[in-house]
Amino acid sequence: MSNAVSLATTVHVRDTCLCLHLQRAARAVARRFDTALQPVGITNGQFSLLMSLNRPQPPTMGDVAALLAMDRTTLTAALKPLERRGLVTVSVDTADKRNRRLALTREGSAVLAKAVPIWKRTHAVLDRAVGWPNAARLRADLRGLS
Repeated sequence: MSNAVSLATTVHVRDTCLCLHLQRAARAVARRFDTALQPVGITNGQFSLLMSLNRPQPPTMGDVAALLAMDRTTLTAALKPLERRGLVTVSVDTADKRNRRLALTREGSAVLAKAVPIWKRTHAVLDRAVGWPNAARLRADLRGLS
């Protein structure tokens, strides 16, 4: 008796799997933003991370990890190159020594300020490609999934 999965099942998964289609779309969009953000020396993931720190008060690692849907280990790894470049600081929370607070440095804010117009232009191209009502619906649907 064979344990092989049928070709029909393979085709069905290929054509209907939400996870596969979301991953493919995410990779394509990520590549577009990575290319666009190259002049300021950050990736799309770094842009999102820097933007998540653009707050009046430094957030905790847990707050940022939740916002970005990352585990803390992945967030720590993502912070390292930004910290080495002097774009982000990580400090002990004075109210709770177990927590770490994340903050943009002056240089991090400057990089983010240069990146935002690039993000806006790139995002506008994607919105036009998808079509405004469809783009708004897509964002709402994706928020529903997360």
